[in-house]
Amino acid sequence: MTRWRRTAMNVSKIGILAASSLFVLTACTGQPAPVANPQIPTIGSSQPTTTTTTTTPTTTSETPPPASSDTPQPKPDNGLCRSSILKLSIRDGDAAAGTVYRNLVFTNVSSAPCTIQGFPGVSYVTGDNGQQVGEPAVRVGSKGTAIKLGSGQSAVAPVGFAQVGNFDPAACKPTEVRGLRVYPPQETASMFVPLAGTGCAGNPPGQQLSVKTIQST
Repeated sequence: MTRWRRTAMNVSKIGILAASSLFVLTACTGQPAPVANPQIPTIGSSQPTTTTTTTTPTTTSETPPPASSDTPQPKPDNGLCRSSILKLSIRDGDAAAGTVYRNLVFTNVSSAPCTIQGFPGVSYVTGDNGQQVGEPAVRVGSKGTAIKLGSGQSAVAPVGFAQVGNFDPAACKPTEVRGLRVYPPQETASMFVPLAGTGCAGNPPGQQLSVKTIQST
């Protein structure tokens, strides 16, 4: 028998003896042999991940159609000649003792016909604010017939201007005027025509202005 075999046999014997001793110890004490405590795995403190999804509602905006670019043109109101469609001017007329007559000219500047009839309202004005000077024109004669004015056509109203220099200055209180404020018949919107001169701011013994009904030219 070789040395290597003798060594192996000795190791085997030692193992057998150890096993036998353990068995005898267990049998004598009645207690099981101690068993090593198993390793307890550690659970990490990681938290679950929560995903939140936000949905934004879609809003549809409707764009209104563009407004019409057509600009409405002035039109006669119920067929009447209103200030908005009339052009006002003045021209010389006749003369009489102590009075000068001039014609107020009303011209239809719209594209449609209109009707004008009766007496216009006429008064002197002064200053930048158009302050009235004295009494308005007195109506002379009767109301005329209706006049239909086509586009570009005109009608006139004769206005009498008294020579205020013939009045007593204390009663007349002569005042410079810039022109005339004129209301076409059946109209509340006034017009203005320049006509520098002198009017009476007081109460003269006679009328400083008079007006006749509108007439055809």
